Amino acid sequence: MASICNLCGLPEELCICQEIAKEQQKAVISVVRRRYGKMVTIVEGIDDTAIDIGQLAKILKSACASGGTVKDRTIELQGDHKKRAAKILEQNGYQVEVR
Repeated sequence: MASICNLCGLPEELCICQEIAKEQQKAVISVVRRRYGKMVTIVEGIDDTAIDIGQLAKILKSACASGGTVKDRTIELQGDHKKRAAKILEQNGYQVEVR
């Protein structure tokens, strides 16, 4: 028997909770200069209770071919990957603001 989503009450195959959560969030992407002049791309504004932020970080790191981490509900990517990260997030259904 198919399992039922606790939030929407639909079967897991038809569950749209993840899509709704993505559409309601606005990811803010910025680049900061860290120690020794290294650039770091920061992705903020994603609620980690509705979305698996670790899995999203894994997707971004592999798409940008860079290292990174998840700290304090933000994703940090090594290097300047504003455009590429914005494109990936938009393809996955997020609203994106690039600063």
